Amino acid sequence: MVTVTLFTKPGCGLCDEVKSSLEHLQSRYPHELLQIDIMQDEALFKQYRYTIPVVRIGEQELAAPITAVQLQNALQKAG
Repeated sequence: MVTVTLFTKPGCGLCDEVKSSLEHLQSRYPHELLQIDIMQDEALFKQYRYTIPVVRIGEQELAAPITAVQLQNALQKAG
């Protein structure tokens, strides 16, 4: 199963949109969603604070803005 890592933080509306898109894609592209709160790690906060949401699927990393089509393509490639 493909692991999808979502770098997020509380109150991130764009992150919520990405989570919703991933939920809709779950049945066609099974994956495990791992959410990482960048506020809990200073290094991750410095790295991603201006680019969240960031999604890592296999070797691919997508940064905001992220579309459902980009997620679908990345899941398809990783699967």
